Amino acid sequence: MKILLFLTLLIFSTLSANKVLYLSYEKIPQRVIKGEIFSITVKTISTVENFRDIEYKFSNHNGVKPLSLIPDREIKGNFYFEKFYFLTTKNKAKLPDINVKLIADTEFEETLLVGPKLNVVTLNPKKNFSNIIANSFELTEYKTTAFDTKHNIIIFTAKAENSDLSSLKFQNVFKQGIESINNSYFEAKVTYFLVLNKDLEQFSFTYFNLIKNKFTKITIPIIVDDDSVTTQTDLKPKNQSKERLKLTIAVSLLALILIFAIWRKKYIYLILTLIPLIYIFYISKPIKDICIKQGSNIHLLPVNNGTIFETTQTQCYLPNEGKAKGFTKVKLKDEKIGWVKNEDTCSY
Repeated sequence: MKILLFLTLLIFSTLSANKVLYLSYEKIPQRVIKGEIFSITVKTISTVENFRDIEYKFSNHNGVKPLSLIPDREIKGNFYFEKFYFLTTKNKAKLPDINVKLIADTEFEETLLVGPKLNVVTLNPKKNFSNIIANSFELTEYKTTAFDTKHNIIIFTAKAENSDLSSLKFQNVFKQGIESINNSYFEAKVTYFLVLNKDLEQFSFTYFNLIKNKFTKITIPIIVDDDSVTTQTDLKPKNQSKERLKLTIAVSLLALILIFAIWRKKYIYLILTLIPLIYIFYISKPIKDICIKQGSNIHLLPVNNGTIFETTQTQCYLPNEGKAKGFTKVKLKDEKIGWVKNEDTCSY
């Protein structure tokens, strides 16, 4: 009997000796919203002084998407506070079981921290919900131009904190999509397009603000801009009469120089008329057509891998509306505006 007790104690002490990591949850949210990005903090302490790192592996999780296996680490004394980020994807969710291993010259056994279930809340939004849940969501630029005879297109850039901008989507929209995205979750940025009926004077939508714990409304006024050159860095609404104003100023300046030269009878002043004349010629010159190769893709915006809404069936000539970083802006026969890569033009 004593031998059996001795062996039991020996095995237990051996197993305890091999355990070098002790873990516990330092911070778990009381509730999460479906679609929310949230964090948990694991407190870890090692009984081994000399080691290179701590490795974490996730398993057996449900309804959550791990955003990174590398934690944000804060060291306080002998304790490691490891923060991990997750995206809630379902109505029911369970945190992963975390297998933790010490990276050292000596091989040690892994330690397991079992993941608990989460209290998930599902929102019940109105139809104008953008599907965005964030600490903040802000429009930085926007612009509206004519898409065709029945629709306008809004292009906007937005930034958000603590949000999955890839989930951005609207209901009852003719056409929509992401043109570019920098989805770092914590400081994300997106360029998005919306094709809407021409009779709309504004477009409103909501997102759920996690800080204020309520739906927040955002409104985009629809002011159609007929400017002939549009790029991603030129999205803010412009005064439609700006070009006409510049032309009026140039013509007025030309007339003043002519009157002054005739009045003073010093016709050498007529040389000064070259400046406004060149400018008037520049902004008044007719648009030239450009040759587009057969099978070329017409893009909605000048963005690589962006939305393609038409492909040329034959070689064709279209009005050249401008250029932007490897793209040429063209006007199609149905009055739609699009972008074609320079390499798809016959002159390339």
